[in-house]
Amino acid sequence: MQEYAKLTAVATRLRRHIVSMVAEASSGHPGGSLSAVEILTALYFDIMRVDNTRPTWSQRDLFVLSKGHASPVLYAALAERGFFDQEELLTFRKIDSRLQGHPDRKLTPGVDMTSGSLGQGLSAANGMALAAKLDEHERWVYVLLGDGELQEGQVWEAAMTSAHYKLDNVIAFVDYNNLQIDGEVSSVMEVAPLADKFRAFGWHVQEIDGHDFAQIFAAVTLAKEATGQPSVIIARTVKGKGVSYMENQAGWHGSAPNPEQAQQALKELEVDQDD
Repeated sequence: MQEYAKLTAVATRLRRHIVSMVAEASSGHPGGSLSAVEILTALYFDIMRVDNTRPTWSQRDLFVLSKGHASPVLYAALAERGFFDQEELLTFRKIDSRLQGHPDRKLTPGVDMTSGSLGQGLSAANGMALAAKLDEHERWVYVLLGDGELQEGQVWEAAMTSAHYKLDNVIAFVDYNNLQIDGEVSSVMEVAPLADKFRAFGWHVQEIDGHDFAQIFAAVTLAKEATGQPSVIIARTVKGKGVSYMENQAGWHGSAPNPEQAQQALKELEVDQDD
């Protein structure tokens, strides 16, 4: 396992990429991308078995970004991991770019599932996990769900399916920042108590600080030991994490910073280039 200091430096670079991409495109979803940075950093730079030289390697672990509008964090992680050149990030959302607003597995190296319509990712992850069991492949399927996305009924249908088929190779993260485009999740449509609900659906449940690498790694380790049932890691996060004026502000769910705001954010996210 890498030192957390190195992972923290990677996370900072991902945040810089996110800000730069969305600012260049004048479009995108920075808030929920920034809140998921530590989760994707831990997965792509330590936990997951992937090979950037073989994006479709049959033995790789799989990742489903169910909240597909947070594509900037996935693209940033893939670029830093070497799936494509980092310079390509600035083509985000442009005509003919491989990096569209929602990830497309047919366009972008390293993307395992096309996503965008909310609520569908866990269903897709279930199919991948069931196929892996039928093929006797030892692979893990990770899925990132938004908290507002849990207002979709299909998520809970999929949650029943995961438990019914004992898909213990499914590990779901909930990016629980309590903000969605219309405001606080608890005001728009309350999803709590999440831990109790997932337990009632037959899941192994953990609750963590989603910005703490030690807690993320420990939770994944325990999730892999939970045989016979799927696992969910409910990660408390901060929308817009790392950019002072975006933190805990629902208005930055789907708004792009202007050039001056982008420069301020990048200044706040300066990192030692030797890291």
